[in-house]
Formats: sequence, structure tokens, C-alpha cells
Amino acid sequence: MVEDFQSWLESYDLEKLFSDKRDKETIDKEMFLFVRSNDFDSYFSFDGELGALYEKEGTLLRVWTPTAKSVEVWTYTDESIKKPSQKIAMVQKPKGIFEAYLPGDQHGTIYVYNILFLNNRETITVDPYARATTVNGTKSVITDLLRTNPDGWGERLPAFGLPEEAIIYELHIRDFSISETSGITNKGKFLGLTEKKTKNPSGISTGLDYLIDLGITHVQILPMFDYATVDETNLTEPQYNWGYDPLNYNVPEGSYSTDPFDPFNRIIELKEMIRTLHENGLRVIMDVVYNHVYDPKDQALERTVPGYFYRYNEDGSLANGTGVGNDTASERHMMRKYIIDSVKYWAKEYHLDGFRFDLMGIHDSVTMNKIRETLDKVDPSIIIIGEGWEMITPLPEELKASQKNAQAMPRIAHFNDSIRVALKGSDFGDETDRGFISGKNYQEDLLLRNIKGGMHLSSHSSYVDPEQVIQYVEAHDNLTLYDKLLRSNPNDSEEVRIKRHTLATSIVLLSQGVPFIHGGQEFLRTKEGVANSYQSPDEINQFEWERLTTFQQSVAYVRGLIAMRKSEYLFRLHTHEEIDAHFTTLSENFNIVAFVLENEEKKYIIVFNANRSDTIFRIEKGKYAILVEDNQVFLERKAEAILMDEILVKAHTTTVLYIGKHQ
Repeated sequence: MVEDFQSWLESYDLEKLFSDKRDKETIDKEMFLFVRSNDFDSYFSFDGELGALYEKEGTLLRVWTPTAKSVEVWTYTDESIKKPSQKIAMVQKPKGIFEAYLPGDQHGTIYVYNILFLNNRETITVDPYARATTVNGTKSVITDLLRTNPDGWGERLPAFGLPEEAIIYELHIRDFSISETSGITNKGKFLGLTEKKTKNPSGISTGLDYLIDLGITHVQILPMFDYATVDETNLTEPQYNWGYDPLNYNVPEGSYSTDPFDPFNRIIELKEMIRTLHENGLRVIMDVVYNHVYDPKDQALERTVPGYFYRYNEDGSLANGTGVGNDTASERHMMRKYIIDSVKYWAKEYHLDGFRFDLMGIHDSVTMNKIRETLDKVDPSIIIIGEGWEMITPLPEELKASQKNAQAMPRIAHFNDSIRVALKGSDFGDETDRGFISGKNYQEDLLLRNIKGGMHLSSHSSYVDPEQVIQYVEAHDNLTLYDKLLRSNPNDSEEVRIKRHTLATSIVLLSQGVPFIHGGQEFLRTKEGVANSYQSPDEINQFEWERLTTFQQSVAYVRGLIAMRKSEYLFRLHTHEEIDAHFTTLSENFNIVAFVLENEEKKYIIVFNANRSDTIFRIEKGKYAILVEDNQVFLERKAEAILMDEILVKAHTTTVLYIGKHQ
């Protein structure tokens, strides 16, 4: 800790130290040493509230900008007016804080910060903690959040059950409703997820009703905070982005609202969407992107404390583990605080039920554990999942929030790419690579270890509980499973392709851990071979709701498997010890994986046949009910036991048998 920071600071050549000379992404070495030093982080660490602290009697504006000489708040009566109506000097406080008190009801007041740094360089910026902004996020807006609560907005839902009870369904706001086949009025909007009784041209339910009928528990939504690359002032012009280009982290995306020019409309409509989903038994996971920003030079964080919030290489260049030009530095006190504050705000204000962390391996495990601790105080059943990939960023390996370090992050889940690759082959490099479902041999042992909740994958991960394992075969990234099969098995008939596809989804839904379905996977979604469609047009990304008609049997099958999983605890055991006690392997040979799940009352036999031919599978003689056969689910058959000692398992299909031990 630096006791006399002023004398320490004066020991530097400020002209050189605070120069703003940059060579592309390289910040001045002296500025790097100063702002990025541990002394700076310790001395200026601040744990209080930041942003616009609204009360009806007046609003306190508080911003953290330790390298500032002075700060003014500029307020505006109208977003379109360029000149501010007021310029209010902020008072400097300890720990790099500047404050200004605006008396009276300031709800709707538009503002920015004008910051004069120690090198006499000036910048204008939105509030990094802004909760509402003008169109395209260019100015901050003070908000009385109580006035943004729609009718019927109450408390959060009661706590969810065990994490393994979750069945997660990923979707993108625009994709879900933009197609003419959706039957939805508010196409591409938050409100599109609130409409009921919508149907496709064949009269089959779409939208919210469809999600309810499918039986999923959680809807995971691609980024819906304010992002940079869609012009909200020109939405008649088709624009598309997934949203992994953060602008204002605590503000909903304006293009998903019916009026992006109204700073409160987007908040109200997002809350209406969440309230409606909650009222219909569906919980909401928010995809968050704290690992990088869109434009590191113009981001509000950089504009308030240049050089502080990002991670740098030894030569002073911005780290690029994310592949988009910058990595945020979650290990820095105020970046960690920012992430935690933001997540807590979304959880409490919007009643969110989970968070999916994009490129979580960029973050450090200490931050992720503190997020878990913070959310536990809101609701311990809030789900935290993330991409625990091993990222190349200047952070010690043992501190990365990666799946290899999963044991250091209890109750935080990771996307399990091991089962994804075992099932369909690699998504990177050779797109023709195959997996268990598509004809690759010798995948049985690896697949079984994954089916058992990712146990014994020591070279890949260190999962300690099945709740840490997100089981999936397809997500928004890379080729859809259907398109992957077109590449890897181009000579298949459509019938065989459907069977391979359905077999993969079966394995995901019948594995221990937390199953994850990419929206449309159940009706064999295609993106016409586009692997990463983040900027592709609607024609590529939209839900083709007519595929519900074409693939009705596939949808019904997935619905049946979801119902079966939800009805039986043995399919969603909570610990690895329970899995060891109740799981017995029957076969892992010749493209067949078979196992038993049993307790003292009942037994299930599950057989996955990835062969091109039907297989007779021998079992212990007894009276069994066939619950799953030839891509159909028959839960009502539990009472229809048949004496047998073998079962015919069709090619590329799943069979599930049930026997009560006391019948």
C-alpha cells in the first residue's frame, strides 16, 4: 500500500507518464506501469456504489476516474441537442471518486461526463454504470427503476431445484420470431416472446406456446444488453448481429424494443418478456460478455480510466486471447467489481435465473467464485455456466476460469466440448471429421465417461459434480448439427441423416449433467452451411417454423425424452458418488454404448446403436417395458411389461427399457 500517494505520483514524469500517444493498440509504457501497477490498484480500490444513485429528492452521480484532474457532468434536455443545458463541476473524493448531487426528481435527465486528465487531455463519455441510455447508447439517462416495472412485476420466482433438473434451450431474440412463418406480431423484439396462440402456416403452435409444450426449464438468450453494431435509428434497414460486441453492459439492447428512442421502453419490454416467461414456468439465462469490449479505445471503461481495465502483454500491447483485439482484466480490483456489480444488478433488477459467460476462460477463477458468492445472496439456485476453454491470455494457468480448473470453481458449470466432439467430430479445421453418431470408431469409452457426467476426463477437465457439466452437441457457434452431418456424411439419405441427428440429441438428454439444446435443434435446424452466422442475414439465422411441420416426429421425440428425464431422478443424479452407485456399463463395443441406471425399486437399460445396421442386444431375462424405440417415446408403457432376454435396436437409434424390481 502506498501511504503518500501524492509524493509517489510526483516522482514520475507526468508529461511522459500520461501521454496519450498510442501505436494502434500499444499504450505508452509509463502509463502502463503507473495505471497497471499493484500500488495503483491497492490505493484506488473502491467498494462503494457507482453510477447514478437515484432518489426522488435528488440523484447522486458518482464516477471512478483516478487519473482525472477534474470532471464535469453535462446534462441535456433533449438527446438531439448537441450543447449541454448545464455543466456541473464534480467534487473530488478519496479513492479516485468524483461526485455531483443533482437535486429534485432527475428521472429522464440525459447526461455525460467530461473528464480532464492530468495531461490536460479531455474526453467525453457515457457513464460506465449507466442503466439507461439514449438511442445507440450515446448518452446516459438517469432512471427511476420503479417506473420501469410493468404491470404484474412482482418478486423473483421461488428457488429452482437441483441444477441437473434444468433443461436449457438457447435462442436469439431476433431469430426466434423474425420469420413470416412464426405467426408472431412483434417480430425480432422482446415482446415476440410474450405472445401466445401463435401458429405456423400449418397451424402448429410456435413461439411461447411451443416452448411451454416442449418442456424445457430455462431459456438461454444470446446477448440482450446494449451492443454496438446495430444502428437503432435505422431499423427498417435489415441488420443482424449476435450481440457479442458490448457497448453498455447494464442497458438492454434497443433494437429489440419497439421504440429504441425511448430510453425506458427497452427496460419495460425486457421486463415484460421475463415476467411472461416466468408466469409460464420458464426461467431466463442471460448470455453475458465481460471478457472483451467492442472498441477498446471508445469504451466507457477506457474513457474513464485509460489503460486500467484491459489485460496487456509484456510489450504493452493489448492481450488478444478472445481473438477480437482485447481481453478485459478481471483480476484487477475495479474490473472484478464492475463484473460483479453488473451481474448482481441484472439478477436483482430483472429477476434473471442464470448467466452464461462468454469465453469464461479469459476470466480468473477468483472473480467467478466471487460472482457465485454474490449471486448466492440473491438466489443460490441461479445458474452460472460458461465457456471454460483454455484461452491464451497473460494470466497464470492455475488462475484461469477454465474447465481444467473446474474443481477450484464449485457450482459453476462448463460447456463440455468433450461430449460434443465425441458425438459428431471436431468443429474446427476439418469439417468432415466424424464422431460416434456419424461413423467414427473407438469413441465408446470416451463417450461413456462423458455420459457419466464427465467423470474421469482428467486430461481435459476437473469436474467434481455433474452440475458442472453442460452436455451439448450443438450451439449458436459453428455448423448446426444438421449442416455438420451434411459435410461429414454427404452420401447419407435424409432418413439416415435424421436418425444420426436424433441419436445425438438422445444422448445429450439422457446423459448425467445439465442438458443443453440449441434452439431449433429439435427440428433439425439448418443455417445453409454457414458455420458462424453472427452477421448473416435473417434468411440464414431465422427459425424456420415450417420445419415443425416437416419434422413433427423429431419434435415429438425430443418432447418425450424431456418428459422422461424430468420424470425420473436416475437420469439427473446430483453427485459423482450417486452416479457410481447407480450406473453400470453394459457395453462399449462395436459402435454401441449401453448402460443401466437403477436403484432398489427400478431399473432402466439404455442402448445407443450408432451402427448402420440393426442390432440384437441381449439383456438379463425379465419383464421389461419398452419406453423408447425407433425414435419414439412411450412413457405410458411402464405398465406394459413383456418377458424378454433380448431387444432389437434399430440402426442409429436409442432404446430405453424399464423394469420394476418388485413386479
